[in-house]
Amino acid sequence: MDGSRTSWVNTTHDWAGTVDVDHLDHIRREPSEFAPGEPGHLLLEVVAYAADEAASRDGGRCVIRLHGDGSVSVQDDGRGTDTRVDEHGRVVKKPVMATKDLRFFDVPEAERLPDGHPRRGMSVVAALSEWLIHTNRRRNGSWTQRYEHGVPVTDLEPTEADGTTGTCVRFLPDGILRAQWPCTSGDVARWSAHWPDLTVRIQDQRLGSDR
Repeated sequence: MDGSRTSWVNTTHDWAGTVDVDHLDHIRREPSEFAPGEPGHLLLEVVAYAADEAASRDGGRCVIRLHGDGSVSVQDDGRGTDTRVDEHGRVVKKPVMATKDLRFFDVPEAERLPDGHPRRGMSVVAALSEWLIHTNRRRNGSWTQRYEHGVPVTDLEPTEADGTTGTCVRFLPDGILRAQWPCTSGDVARWSAHWPDLTVRIQDQRLGSDR
């Protein structure tokens, strides 16, 4: 057992909260600010987390899939999103989807993603997606959770372990953003060169291609 939430140190997100509705609403009111130009920026926000994991372990891999239904998924081989057990025996996942990333959101000197726009965090992706499914595999268990417009609509649902660790985030950008989607597998390959520690494989299932 990891103990009381109040004793957990906040590094990237605030463990004390689970959903910051005001934060999510702020993002949804300004889609052009938080997903500037196209939903390709949302993809980069997700890949940046896989790249963080790769950099911390001297290398890592991820698979980006552009699905035929307009959704996108990023699956990596990292440690999985931090998940702990509180003093009541409840499993608690770090609230990366529904609260702000303390390192980037509203931080003027935040890093720039390969499209030249600032990194804000995963909550931007969740808030600006019709739905998002976060599958999390760690050594202490595997869970999946579904969000709609950034708000969790299921609890953490245990999923069968497969001997691996890592995270898979699949999301369907809001309709108004999908209409602006000019992203190609070539764009994704060019952007991924920004993270030398991360080996990226791209599956464009819209065209049946795999590279």
